[in-house]
Amino acid sequence: METYLLDWANLLLRWAHVIVAIAWIGSSFYFVFLDSSLTPPVDPVLREQGVAGELWAVHGGGFYHPLKFLVAPKSLPAHLHWFYWESYSTWLTGFALFSVLYLFNAGTFLVDPHVHAWSAGAAAGTAIGFLVLFWLVYDRICRWVGERRGGVGGDALVGALVLVYVAAASWAACSLYPGRAAFLMTGAMLATAMSANVFFWIIPGQRRVIAQMQAGAAVEAIHGQRAKQRSVHNTYFTLPVLVAMLSNHYGWLTQSAHNAAVLTLLMLAGALIRHSFVARHKALVQGRRVPWEYAAAGLAIIVGLVAWLAPAPAPAATGPLRPATLAEVETVVGQRCQPCHNAVVHQKNVNLSSPALILAHAQQIVQQAVVLKAMPLNNATQITPAERDLIGRWYAAGAPGDPPRP
Repeated sequence: METYLLDWANLLLRWAHVIVAIAWIGSSFYFVFLDSSLTPPVDPVLREQGVAGELWAVHGGGFYHPLKFLVAPKSLPAHLHWFYWESYSTWLTGFALFSVLYLFNAGTFLVDPHVHAWSAGAAAGTAIGFLVLFWLVYDRICRWVGERRGGVGGDALVGALVLVYVAAASWAACSLYPGRAAFLMTGAMLATAMSANVFFWIIPGQRRVIAQMQAGAAVEAIHGQRAKQRSVHNTYFTLPVLVAMLSNHYGWLTQSAHNAAVLTLLMLAGALIRHSFVARHKALVQGRRVPWEYAAAGLAIIVGLVAWLAPAPAPAATGPLRPATLAEVETVVGQRCQPCHNAVVHQKNVNLSSPALILAHAQQIVQQAVVLKAMPLNNATQITPAERDLIGRWYAAGAPGDPPRP
């Protein structure tokens, strides 16, 4: 019953997490597009009101005319919408999901003695420490470097330092955790920084601007500039976070020999592709050439990864391959799969304790152990490539049952 209830918690939290993440990413993408697409207002009345940019758009059968004021409007409107619940809800549901799936099962999901031998408690505590430490170091980079250097050069230096730091964090995570958990941890680090940007900088900066307006004081532009910097960082983090979160469905990716480099390159490809679209919005407004070379570079990295991770060709067979028998598959399943899928323990409601049950679950076995290489989890039972190949050959031959014994 406990496993059943945890599965429901997993489903509902994952569902809620995806819903609020869509809302957050959607609003983030929209406002980055909006900022990059604004043009100086034509109407002198708007300029007199302090409008710095405007955009005309059509959507859903109606016309929209969003305006952006330079620093702040001269007076506060009666109704002001805040964008923060999407960020907070995404992080809270994501951390709850991480707790249910990984922290409560740290011995299974966060510990692989072949990667790093330590206790479940140490692994879980360090995982939380990773989230906090990443934010603290990233925040210091933005404050010490970005604010002291300032301008385009400062932004470029901050970006380079953050890239190096993300690569180092990816390597550290992959050195301590199983590949699947390490990829997820790295995505969670970036996602935590994104939500912390909203909580510690973007929303407080906006509140200070409003407080200064209500007090009749001059509005300091620095608050909006800091919020803008962190908002831009968030949009660049988005695609790297998504690919890190989706990676746990692909064991051949997370379990590769150089998984830290693979993860770093995948996230870099996502950031380059995202930058291409951000730059495209600005180029279209300014009448310049769209810099598609950033997206091309991102795609080139992905193509390079496809070639790098491609499995080595099988050695030429000296004769026709003998189809594997059910008895051989049963031996492999008994050693590698039955510790979690036996007559007593039915992980994910899968019981593989007899030849008949192996036949009944043949497609699931091949999907998880041969195609995705996601099982055994963290390869805890050390299934070999030859054993995966044996199961694949058996299934390719139609998953035959053994002839009845005399």
